[in-house]
Formats: sequence, structure tokens, C-alpha cells
Amino acid sequence: MWSTKVIPSIKTLPASKAITSIQSSKFILRNKSTNEASYDYKYWQKSRIPTFHFQKSLPRLPVPKLEDTCRRYLAAQRPLLSDEDYNKTEQIVNDFQQNIGKQLHEELLAEDKRNKHTSYISGRWFDMYLKDRTPLPINYNPVLVWQQDPKKEYNEQSIRATNMLISALRFYTSLRDRKLEPEVFHMNPKKSDTAAFRTRCAMTPEMLSWYMAYMHNVYPLDMSQYNNLFNSTRIPQIGKDRISREYARHVVVQCKGNFYVVDVLTENGDIMQPSELYGGIKKILKVAEEDSVDACNLGVFTTMNRDDWAKLRGDLINLGNEHLLKMIDTALFSICLDDVVLGEDKYKLVRTFLHSDGKNRWFDKSLSLQFTKDGFGAINFEHSWGDGVAVLRIFQDMLKDSTENPQIHPSSVPKDIQIKKLAFKLDEHIKQSVQRAIKDYDDVCKSLDVNFIESEGLDKKFCKKHGVSPDGIMQLCFQSAYYKQYGKFVGTYESCSTSAFKHGRTEVIRPLTNATKEYILAQHSANKPSQGELSALIKKCSSVHGQLTKEAAMGQGFDRHLYVLKALASARGGSTPAIFADGAYAKMNHNILSTSTLSSPAVLAGGFGPVVRDGYGVGYVIRDHAMGTLATSYPGMNGREYIDCLDKSIKEAVAALSASS
Repeated sequence: MWSTKVIPSIKTLPASKAITSIQSSKFILRNKSTNEASYDYKYWQKSRIPTFHFQKSLPRLPVPKLEDTCRRYLAAQRPLLSDEDYNKTEQIVNDFQQNIGKQLHEELLAEDKRNKHTSYISGRWFDMYLKDRTPLPINYNPVLVWQQDPKKEYNEQSIRATNMLISALRFYTSLRDRKLEPEVFHMNPKKSDTAAFRTRCAMTPEMLSWYMAYMHNVYPLDMSQYNNLFNSTRIPQIGKDRISREYARHVVVQCKGNFYVVDVLTENGDIMQPSELYGGIKKILKVAEEDSVDACNLGVFTTMNRDDWAKLRGDLINLGNEHLLKMIDTALFSICLDDVVLGEDKYKLVRTFLHSDGKNRWFDKSLSLQFTKDGFGAINFEHSWGDGVAVLRIFQDMLKDSTENPQIHPSSVPKDIQIKKLAFKLDEHIKQSVQRAIKDYDDVCKSLDVNFIESEGLDKKFCKKHGVSPDGIMQLCFQSAYYKQYGKFVGTYESCSTSAFKHGRTEVIRPLTNATKEYILAQHSANKPSQGELSALIKKCSSVHGQLTKEAAMGQGFDRHLYVLKALASARGGSTPAIFADGAYAKMNHNILSTSTLSSPAVLAGGFGPVVRDGYGVGYVIRDHAMGTLATSYPGMNGREYIDCLDKSIKEAVAALSASS
């Protein structure tokens, strides 16, 4: 799933330097002169260093050594398997390493050498998403919910939506004109986050720029995904979807089940005036009331199986709607204005932004901005084109800009501008298909359970005080909670970004380790160790998890390597290599606990669905004063009980660490 966990260096870093999230200015190259300059409506930023200056010189994602992959794979399997099953798997892996695995690895190295413009995982990872026929909402599209505007009067729907729209457009023009600040990590921002550093980097040729940054202990990140933030969508096709990107000057606004188009850029590419954009949003809200009686609700088609949706899209085109669909596809992004008030209902908040009823959504759109009547806002994004780093960047920047530099105020007067309703031609077949899709999707959404917990006893400051990793402790508690509930250990997935490398996507951290298992069994033992001994075990878990995090972020995990070797073997034809036919491989990749974090002060909530029917989707936020966890599940899994077990596990860890200080 989505992640911003990243360690941007091609050399081994100390464990204490492991980055577990991107959540403050030190992770992004900020142009200090921007804050000192007068406000420029056209641009969010005016970086001295061009946006993609480092892209050509980024290091390539390394292909791990086969022996390292096999060793790491076996280490991850050990806590999941009995001695007998482990011995069997060990023999299979050793044979793979010496024979067919060696051949496949050499084939991969040769292929990687021929494709130096990209990474060995990129193409196949796109295919993995685009070939999957599973519906997008819940299964793939994650959601990030903004904190509300601290000025309550600015949370009125039309004001909040317009200010966020303007901020998104300022981000877009900065990106388009290469003025957006490059994404980098400063190891020591006090020394490197300076005007002198920016000047030197800007003067360095692109092919050498990464090395200049590296000399200053600064590590640029891959930004190839950023272009898909705008004017981009996923087009359903039989067998395999495609990503389409085509320039246009409009956004598509969904309200009460209908679609409206409004130009937001002038013919010269400048952002239209705030009063005009405000007028467009206000007008859509007004006319949507009248239009709601004949809502088309076509957005619900994007909740369907991809092949089924592809067929219906073809039917819509045959009815003469191709130009209308193109207006949606080419829009800069979509804005969803919901007729719902959330108040203090956090469960309703998560459901509204994660899945809703599908009538007022277009889940195929790369980026969708969603706003409720009481001004709660969120980003829901299609996952095939990219991961959390790019989305969190625009998410944070939009909140900062819209709250610090609002262009629309309660006293602002909207200017009347032209909007266009997309009037689709529908026949009885399409209308009946809409109703069936609404019912089917409603059944799916009702089957999803959502639970959450806010843990005030365990937070970033507490972890720092006791010398442990906040992420490592949360992962330990997720394992402990599942063991409390079911009395066993299961396959677990934690996403980690590899954006330190050109066209890097994600690698997997496998949080269930021998150290984790040792602590959990000790915690549940009849002869329970002392709090001091438990604390020592927790710190060992944290240390091991930190090392796994470093390795994954450096492209030195094993999951992606094995995934590509399996794909190469499949392309060859013939029998499946024993390592991939082994039940242990299937068991590990049946990720009952699928976990990911997008920690940032800008995030009110975030989440995604389980990746397997008998699992949990665990999204969590790490804050200075609290940890927040959201768990989703389907029937057969007791999400409320899991959260209660998580609460107990967190309290146990806090008690052990506190007693030992």
C-alpha cells in the first residue's frame, strides 16, 4: 500500500537516521526566499533549483544479490513456520539459489542492464496494478483526510473547496513551470538547507547534480510520479487498463450525482481569479440542487470489476458519450462536493472519504478532492500511477497554502462564470446497470467494518525518551494484538518507499521477526519475565525493525526481487519453480496484516481496505502526542476486538518501557 517511509541514501546509514515518515520541512527542500518574497498568486513556490534538476543523475534501484534475497526470505519465514516446514522451505530455497534462481537472476541482471532509463520493478509494478480486475475503491484507492481549517468560518463548503482548489492550482503551475522545489532529504538541515547550497546545486549540470547534493549530505528523491498528479486518469479496458494523460484547462466537479466542468486556467495557462473560481463552485452547488432530480450517478461504474466497467464504458461511447468521458479523463483533477455533514462522527468521516456510496465519485481519477457540507476535506487517489510520497507532498502543501494564504474569505463576493453540465445520453441498459452497481457497491460497503483507536500513552516523544523507534513499536503492537486475538502469527506487510532511486516504487518490510515473536511469547508466558527484561526485548525488536527498514528503503528487501524472478519464470513457461509453489511462499504473501503509515501533522485520518478477506487493513499515524490507528475488515474478522487487543498491547509496551527507565 501507500507509504512515505524512505531512507534516501545509497550508502548504509546509522539506524538512528532511519526516516519513518515525511512530515516536516526538513524532508522537503524549501526555498527560504519564497517565504520572504511578496505573495505570488501564480506560483506556490519559486525554487532556485528546477523541479526535476536531480532526476537524470538519480542512482538506479539496485537488484539485490540473490544470496541476500534468499537469506532475508528465510529469515522472514522462520517465525511463521514450524521446524519441519522451515527445514523443507530451506532446502527448496537453497536449491533455487543454486539452480533455476541463479539463471533467472542472471536474466534479470541482463534485462536491467539494457534498461538503464528506469528501475527493474517499475514496468512490472504498473502491470500488477493495471492488470488486476479488482474494483478500485477499498481494495486499492487510499484516502488522506485533512485537518480542518483552524479558522472555523473558513470551513464552509464553498469557501474551503475554493481555497483548496486555488492551492492545488498553484502547486500545479509551480510543477508545470519547473518552479516546485525538488523533493530531497537533508541529513543535517541546519548546515545544508541554505541559499548557498541551492545556488551550488542550481549551477551544477543535471547529470552531476545528485553528486553535488550527496557531497552536502543531501539526498534527492525520485519525482517521476509527480506528472501523473494532474490531467491523468486510469481508463478501464478488458484485461489491462491504461493510464491516460492529456493537457486540459478544466476541472470536473461532481455534485449530487452529476458532473460539471469549469475552466480554472486561462488560455495562457494562468490561474483564473479567486472570485471567478469561487463563483464557479457556488454556481455548481446551486444548480446541482435543481439537477438532482435527474442525477446520472455514473460515477458508481468506477466501483465495479474493471472488465465489467470497461464493457459499460464501451456502451456509453456507443451511445455518443465519448467526448463527455474525455472531459472527465483530461480534467486536471476531480472535485467531489458531498451533501453530507460529518460533525464529530469519525466513523462516518472515514466511510465518506474512503468509499462513500459511489454516486458522487470517479475513483479512476488520479487525484480526487472531496469536501463535505461542514468543510471536511480529503484526497482519494488511484494507486497504479504512484505512491504516497507525491500525494503527501501536495496534501501538505495544499493545507499549508490554503490556511496561511486563503484567497476566499467569508466576505468574498463570487463572480458569475460559465459552467457546463455533462449531459450524458443514457438508455435503459445503462440506467439499469447504474441501479445494479449501486446495490452491489452498497452491499460491499456495508460488509466493511471500520474501527480506530487514539493511543495517548504511546507517542513520538515517549519513544524518543526510551530510545525506541515509534514505527517499530507500533508494528510490534500490531503483531501482539493479533496474537492476543487469535493465538498465532501471520503474514504481515509494511510498505516502504524506494523513492531514493530512479523510478523506485515500494519495497516490503516484514515486521514479524524472531525478535518480535520472542517478545510476544514472553509477554504471554505463564512465567512472564520482569518489566526490565520485557523492555530489553522491546528495544531489540526496535533495533531489528530499524535495520529491516533501512534495507527495504535501500532496495535491499526480498519481496520485489522474488516478484520479478517469479514473473520471469512465468514468461518462460514450463513448471513453476518450487520456491513459488511452496505453501510457505503463498502463506507469507497472504498478507493478513497489511499496514502502512502516512504520518504528518496535516493528516486528520487516513486508511485503506484489507487486501485479503480474512485480514485487516491497518493505517496509522504517528504524532508527537499520540498514535492513531484505523483498522478495516470484512465479515468473519472482529475489528473491534482487534482494536481492543491493540489497546492492551500498547499499554503493555508502555508499561514495560516506563518501568525500566
